[in-house]
Amino acid sequence: MPVFAYRGLASDGRSVAGVIDADNPRGARGKLRDLGIFPTEVAEEESAPALRTRPLRQWLPGIRRRIPAPELSLVTRQLGALLGAGVQLVDALGTLSGQSSRPLTKRTLSQVRESVREGSSLADAMAGHPDIFSELYVGMVRAGEAAGALEAVLDRLAEYSERQSEFVSKVRGALTYPAIMMCVGGLIMGFLVSYVVPQVATIFEQQHAVLPLMTRVLISISNFLTGYWLILLIGLVAAVAGIAAGLSTKAGRRFYDTWLLRIPYLGPTVVRIVCARLARTLATLLKSGVQLLPALAAVKRVVTNGLLADALEASRDSIRAGHGMGDTLARSGLFPPLLVEMVRVGERSGELEQMLERVADNYEREVETSLRQMTTMLEPLMTLVMAAVILFMMMAVLLPIFQLNQLMQ
Repeated sequence: MPVFAYRGLASDGRSVAGVIDADNPRGARGKLRDLGIFPTEVAEEESAPALRTRPLRQWLPGIRRRIPAPELSLVTRQLGALLGAGVQLVDALGTLSGQSSRPLTKRTLSQVRESVREGSSLADAMAGHPDIFSELYVGMVRAGEAAGALEAVLDRLAEYSERQSEFVSKVRGALTYPAIMMCVGGLIMGFLVSYVVPQVATIFEQQHAVLPLMTRVLISISNFLTGYWLILLIGLVAAVAGIAAGLSTKAGRRFYDTWLLRIPYLGPTVVRIVCARLARTLATLLKSGVQLLPALAAVKRVVTNGLLADALEASRDSIRAGHGMGDTLARSGLFPPLLVEMVRVGERSGELEQMLERVADNYEREVETSLRQMTTMLEPLMTLVMAAVILFMMMAVLLPIFQLNQLMQ
C-alpha cells in the first residue's frame, strides 16, 4: 500500500506532519479527516534509492531491501522504551515513524502502525514485512504479546540484535585485512605479468640473447595470461556460476557443509560460530517466554550449516518423544561437548537460559581468539608468499640484464 507524507492542522490549530497509508491521495485525505487533521499538503513518498534499485530488483528478485541491523535494534529499543513509559502502541509507532530519516524505515513503521490501528496484533503486522522482520523477530514479539510483557521482550530483542551485530562485525573485521591483502597483491601481480613483463621480454628478444630458465618461465606465464585472458575470464565466471548452481541444490549444499566441517582449524571455528548463535538465540527466546519446541524451530533458521540444522531438527523430534535436549544433541556427534554438558546441567537445574548464555559468551570469546590467531598466522604467511613471488620476478628480469651487461663488456 502506498505511503503518503502529509502536513496539516490538528483540531487545536497546531501544525502537524507525518505519514499515512492509503490506496490513493483521496483516501489519505479521508483518513486524516477521520483523525481530526485538516490536510494542507499530501504527497506520495518515493525514495530515490527505491527508484534506482527497482530495475535491479526486477532482474534479480533475490535482492531484498533491509533496514540495517543497528537501526533496527535502535528502533526496537525505542519502541520498548515508549511502551514502558505508558505510550500507546499506535502512538509509539507513529512517533518512531515520524522521527525516522530513512524512507524504508518510515514506510515500514507507518504500514505496521496502520495494520495495528485496523485491529491486527503487532506480531501479525510485522509478519507482513518478512524482508524487514525475520521469523525469529516476529516469534519473540508474538510471545511477548501473549505473555503481556512486550516491553521486556523488545528490550531483550534489541540486546540480542546488538550482540549479534557486534559478533558479526568482529568476524568480518578479522577477515577484512587478509582479504584486502589478497586482492591488492593479486592486482599488482596481474599488472606486472600482463604489462611490465611483456615490455621487458620484447627488449630481450631484440638482443637475441639466451635467457635463463626463470626468465623463460615468467615470459611463458605472461604470454599465456595475455593470450588467453578472455578464455580464463569466461572459465572463471562459468566456474563461479557452476558452484553457485551446485550450492543451490540440496545435494550440493550437503556436500559443501560436510566438506567445510572437515577442514582442519576452520571446521571447528565454524562449529563454534554456529553454536554461539544457536545458544544466544535459544536463550533469548526461552527468556522471552517461547516454549522449547517452537524456540528450536526458530533457532534452526539461524543455523547456517545443513548438517547441524538437521541434527537440531532431529533433537526436536527426540524432545517431542520425551528425551532430554542434551542427550539428543550428544547423539548427533556434531555439537561440542561443552554445549552438550551445559545443556544437561541447565535441564537438571532448571536454569537452561543462564547456561546457554554462558555457552554463548564462551564460544564468542573462543571465536574471537581463533580468528585473531588465524589472521596472525595469515598475515606473515601472505607477506612471505608475496615476497617470494616478487623475488622470483625480480630475479627473472635482472638475470638477463646482468648477462647483457657482461656481453657488452
